[in-house]
Amino acid sequence: MIAVPVLALLIGVLLALILNVQPASGFAGQYLALACLAGLDTILGGIRGGLEDRFETAVFLSGFVVNIVIAFLLAFLGDKIGVNLYLVVAFVFGNRIFTNLSLIRRSVVTKVNDELARRKRQAALAPSPETPS
Repeated sequence: MIAVPVLALLIGVLLALILNVQPASGFAGQYLALACLAGLDTILGGIRGGLEDRFETAVFLSGFVVNIVIAFLLAFLGDKIGVNLYLVVAFVFGNRIFTNLSLIRRSVVTKVNDELARRKRQAALAPSPETPS
């Protein structure tokens, strides 16, 4: 099930390249940056969930939408009260992204090490070819 978040990320990148998306500026750029951070956080969380055999499509999709909506609402609220809350949101999502990346890395390294150890044990237990006398 790890393919769903990876596929979502690839579709987004391809759409941006095909549609020749121009950089947003000002407040629109801030909101778009938050949406990208929220989306990337959700995608990495989905990859992590897939590696840990806990991935659920409904949780992934709802998390994607809810993360983006909350990021927009916090940034909008910050604009209305004159506080740069988008910086707080960016910090929180950035922190979550790095946490997910470190956990993904740890999971991949652990699985690779476990597979290498399993192969080594199998090779040690396998009967060796007898040498002719």
